[in-house]
Amino acid sequence: MEKFYAYYCRIKGSIPDAFGNLSNLLTLSLHGNQLSGPLPIGVKHLQKLQGLSLTSNQLSGSIPNSLCELKSLYKLYLTSNQLRGSIPSCLSNVSSLREVFFDGNFFNSSIPTSLWNLTDLLYLDLSSNLLGGSLPQEVQNLKAITLLGLSRNHLSGNVPSSIGGLQSLANLSLAQNKFEGPIPDSLGHITSLEVLDLSNNNLSGPIPKSLEVLSYLTHLNLSFNHLRGEIPSGGPFENFTYESFMYNDELCGAQRFHVPPCWGHKKVFHMLGIILSITAAVIAVATVAILLLRCQRKNEVSRNADLLPMGLARRISYYELVQATNDYDESNLLGKGSFGSVYKGTLTDGTVVAVKVFTFLLEVTSRSFDTECEVLRNLRHRNLIKVIGSCSNLDFKALVLEYMPNGSLEKWLYSHNHCLDLVQRISMMADVASALEYLHFGYVTPVVHCDLKPSNILLDEHMVAHVSDFGIARFLDERNSVMHTKTLATLGYMAPEFGLEGLVSTRIDVYSFGIILMETFSRMKPSDEIFKEDLTLKNWIEESVPNATVQVIDGNLLRQQDKHFNEKLECVSMIFKLALSCCTECPQDRINMKEVVAALKKIKRQLDSLLDT
Repeated sequence: MEKFYAYYCRIKGSIPDAFGNLSNLLTLSLHGNQLSGPLPIGVKHLQKLQGLSLTSNQLSGSIPNSLCELKSLYKLYLTSNQLRGSIPSCLSNVSSLREVFFDGNFFNSSIPTSLWNLTDLLYLDLSSNLLGGSLPQEVQNLKAITLLGLSRNHLSGNVPSSIGGLQSLANLSLAQNKFEGPIPDSLGHITSLEVLDLSNNNLSGPIPKSLEVLSYLTHLNLSFNHLRGEIPSGGPFENFTYESFMYNDELCGAQRFHVPPCWGHKKVFHMLGIILSITAAVIAVATVAILLLRCQRKNEVSRNADLLPMGLARRISYYELVQATNDYDESNLLGKGSFGSVYKGTLTDGTVVAVKVFTFLLEVTSRSFDTECEVLRNLRHRNLIKVIGSCSNLDFKALVLEYMPNGSLEKWLYSHNHCLDLVQRISMMADVASALEYLHFGYVTPVVHCDLKPSNILLDEHMVAHVSDFGIARFLDERNSVMHTKTLATLGYMAPEFGLEGLVSTRIDVYSFGIILMETFSRMKPSDEIFKEDLTLKNWIEESVPNATVQVIDGNLLRQQDKHFNEKLECVSMIFKLALSCCTECPQDRINMKEVVAALKKIKRQLDSLLDT
């Protein structure tokens, strides 16, 4: 036997060591199953093996060094598993390797220096792990590399200038790490570069004008850094939008980038600007200090004392918000919550926003405002609601947020005029899962949302889901993976340990997500009147899956005459099973959000393949 394919076959259990007896095997493809346990040591006997694909399973443990004995291995795919520990340094001995995909695991070491000796490597993706350390100058050894993915890790230090020596590189992603220092000018030497993502780091300094010569560059993301100076305007920059440069310190340039215009190029004007800025800052600080002293002495509250809390992006005055919302007119009311109301508004620059006003300024409300500020200041993800600015003084607090024109998931689920189809619902759940994965694993301190529900899932113009409302969120420090709180969330979505004991861990978000999965595909609220006494939404689903899924699925979602009805019903059944895995009574038995993301991707791929036929 030379080729063994068994992908998406729902195979469970461990990989048999007996595979090692297939000494003539060239390709082994078991991706997209439910395989668990460690990688078998017996694979070392597959000396002719060229391709090994175990992507999207539930494999655990570390990568055995025996894998390094496969001297003919060309492709190694281990994406979306639960592998841990370090990446074996001996992989550098497998000189035949051309494609290595380890993304979506839990590797927590530094990248072994020896890995940079694989000079013929074409693809290397280590993204979405817990890798630390720096990116060394030796990265330049990967002369043939076309894709280098290191995003969503804990890598730090400077981006080495030697990276400019990767002349074949087309896709470079270093996003969501802790890189600092300047963007190397040498990136302009990679003339084949098509995708460059350096977002969500601590990079500083100017954007190199050398990037203007990258004629193939079609995607650029430098947002959420500390970049300064003029945004280049030539070459590929003619086609980029402001979204490539959002949330930086002091960028300037063309109006279409939503940044102020740059000063003239003469040094004298530049120095004069610095001097004037420093002088103005000193005067401003002195003036504010005097005003604050006067306010304390007179014990007065002024609505003009708008402060920018915790370093949020923009200060917006109280009076601009009054004007933007037409004095908080009822016609602009988007919704009400336990801590206040949300209004639609239009700022003076034409930006349409959502203004979240925190009413009844009790201690708990003020604390909710501070918590949401802290979360939104630190966390950046495409499926988290974006903060535009804030307004705060002694008797008024408001957050100015990105406006979501399609409202909430709750509105769409229970609309009489619209019906979300199967693809839309799976895509939205994948969006929410991705956001939670980032909250739990993608930031240096795990964040627990604590109040996940359909009304807190908002939809943009493209029906992409964004998680909002972090008023009772909690940061978990390194010493405490579980903490207590007296602030509880919404009934029906709360995990048992949260409702009974106030125990907070990332597992309570997993539980809430499981309930939302059930609600999204059954169109039944956990608070529905049919659920009373011992019957809950969870029990109702549990008793019906898998044999009677058709009885609990939203009747608008599937009909018997639909093409591929049985296959689509099986996809929904798999989703309900996933939801039940999220909602086990014992927190330790629940799967985590990395596993949820992998499972949803797998289900979505199955559905996409059905729709393509």
